[in-house]
Amino acid sequence: MKKLESREEIEHLVNSFYTKVIKDETIGFFFSDVAKVDWDKHLPKMYSFWESILFGQMSYKGNPMGVHFPINEIQAMEQKHFDRWLELWRTTIEENFAGENAEMAIYKSENIARLMAFKMELARRL
Repeated sequence: MKKLESREEIEHLVNSFYTKVIKDETIGFFFSDVAKVDWDKHLPKMYSFWESILFGQMSYKGNPMGVHFPINEIQAMEQKHFDRWLELWRTTIEENFAGENAEMAIYKSENIARLMAFKMELARRL
């Protein structure tokens, strides 16, 4: 099993993950129907996001929380959606990578999902 150590490996991880997400019955519609994601723009942002998180490259410029609030207003992003996102992310990592960065990618994703789920629920209450 390969270690997760380069931008190219992050690109492989992210591409593999979103291949699953697009087909997923629980969360795929957020990307295709609600956000109508432009994949040519979205994927490079996600490469940079994870490169920044895992390697400290600071290549990501953006506000991930801010991007999700308008989507949450159109369609509630609930705990079950974040749980599914985590499940697909974890599975994709475990199928492709091992080692410290792979474990860190899972750990960081759990923290991100927890914070996102909390903030999206809070926003719906206001």
